[in-house]
Amino acid sequence: MNKYAANRNLVIAIDGPAGAGKSTIAKKLAKKLAILYLDTGAMYRAVGLNILEAGRDPADPLDVLPLLDHMDIAVRYENGLQAVYLNGRNVTDKIRTQQVSGAASAVAVLPEVRKKLVNLQREIASNVSLVMDGRDIGTYVLPNADIKIFLTASPKERTRRRWKELRENGEDPDYDDIRKEIAERDRNDSNRSFAPLKKAEDALLIDTTNKAIDEVINEIEGLIQVQRR
Repeated sequence: MNKYAANRNLVIAIDGPAGAGKSTIAKKLAKKLAILYLDTGAMYRAVGLNILEAGRDPADPLDVLPLLDHMDIAVRYENGLQAVYLNGRNVTDKIRTQQVSGAASAVAVLPEVRKKLVNLQREIASNVSLVMDGRDIGTYVLPNADIKIFLTASPKERTRRRWKELRENGEDPDYDDIRKEIAERDRNDSNRSFAPLKKAEDALLIDTTNKAIDEVINEIEGLIQVQRR
C-alpha cells in the first residue's frame, strides 16, 4: 500500500484553465498515491447536461435556477473509477461532448450552481484523502488543502489537447472552434464575479506545455514529500 493511503488528511487541490492537463494529472497522481480522485468539472458538466436535456438555455439564469432544486448529482466510485450520476442515472459518458462542455462553462458562472456543488465537494473531502481538480479548488472550495497546484499551458497546446481528446471520443471537432471555445471558457472562468479562476497565493505554478505527464506528477510528489516532513 502506498505510504499516503492511510493518511486521511491528505487533500490536494489542482487548479488551472481548460486543457492544462488537470484531470489527466490528477487521476494519475491519485492512483499513484492510492487515494481518491474527484473531478469537479464532471459535476458542472452534469448540470449542463441536465439543462440541455430540459431544452433550456445554460446561459440564462431564468432557465437554469428553477431546475437546481430538482437536480440530484452524485459521485460514486465504481471499480476504482469515478462515475457521475444525474437524478439516479449514470451520465459519465454523456457529459464528455463539446456541447456539454460549453454548457458547463455557462452554468459554472452562476453562484447558485457553484454553491450547490461546492457543498457536495467539501463533504466528500472531509471524509477521505483525495486529489480534487477544478478552477477554484485552492482559492474557494478547499482553501485549507494540504497541497495546492496551479497548472497552465500555452493556448495552442491546450487547444491541441482538447481537439485530440474529442477525436479519441469519436467526435469530429473543428480545430478553430475548439480554440475559440477555450478562449471563451478562459474569459468566463477568469471574469466571473463569484470564485473566479486564479492561482492561490500558496499554490505551486507548473507550466505543462513542454512537460511529460510523469514529469509533472514527480514534481508534485516531490512537493508533497517536502510538505509532509
